Amino acid sequence: MSPVFSFCNQKGGVGKTTSVVNLAALLAKEGHKVLIVDMDAQANATSGVGEEKPNIESTTYQLIVEKSDPKNLIKETKVPNLFLIPSNTDLSGAELELIQHQNREFVLKEQLQKISGDYDFIFIDCPPSLGLITINSLVASNYIIIPLQCEYYALEGLGQLLHAYELVRKNLNSDLGIGGVILTMADFRTNLTQQVIEEVRNYFKEKVFTAVIPRSVKLSEAPSFGIPAVLYDPNNRGSIGYREVSKEFIQRFSTKNESGKPDQKFNSVNVQASEANPV
Repeated sequence: MSPVFSFCNQKGGVGKTTSVVNLAALLAKEGHKVLIVDMDAQANATSGVGEEKPNIESTTYQLIVEKSDPKNLIKETKVPNLFLIPSNTDLSGAELELIQHQNREFVLKEQLQKISGDYDFIFIDCPPSLGLITINSLVASNYIIIPLQCEYYALEGLGQLLHAYELVRKNLNSDLGIGGVILTMADFRTNLTQQVIEEVRNYFKEKVFTAVIPRSVKLSEAPSFGIPAVLYDPNNRGSIGYREVSKEFIQRFSTKNESGKPDQKFNSVNVQASEANPV
């Protein structure tokens, strides 16, 4: 089965989509077959790998609302081994339509099971909210990856995210684990960045990726060219940071046990909702 990772943070602008696109591109470059499922109506992951949003007709809206066969929605990208189920603004109304469905929290999981085993990794780019689409994404996933900006305000909403994670884990997907925390947008000139990094590492322990992603103009610039930054400018500081994260990601998740399932080392969380605030 393909391990599924939801990149999730209800706070926007924390490097969620940037992490999805660049980490997926690096894994694909190493020969891993990777699928990005863009579940954000802003469709930044879609444009970030070079797809023109206005020209797309078959998207994740069809995937979860019309329950179209996912194999008919998958597009090849410019990056070898990297594939995409794109998004567009149609997805913005999907939550209202999903409310009418039976087992509405499980729609995405049921759809992705149809292609389970076709990819080495499936990455879901979640919207910046904790609504029904994000719940669907977490229910469909083996792991949640949390991109976290190295600023105080980024920590304030973390308790709410972890509370939602625990509810999903308790009631809908007991196999969901925290796969890792990616520290992003670090400005090492400030004491605050160092304090946030220390707080997060103390709280999440080994689940925090060792590499920290610094602020980088190239990371912000690359999406306008429809190219992941790690390919647009492989030697900028941000690309180097993601390259180090990708190495650690492969160490954590590429090893399979005898049953063919991903290593479960990071599946245990033990985070209580009342404790879910590291500040």
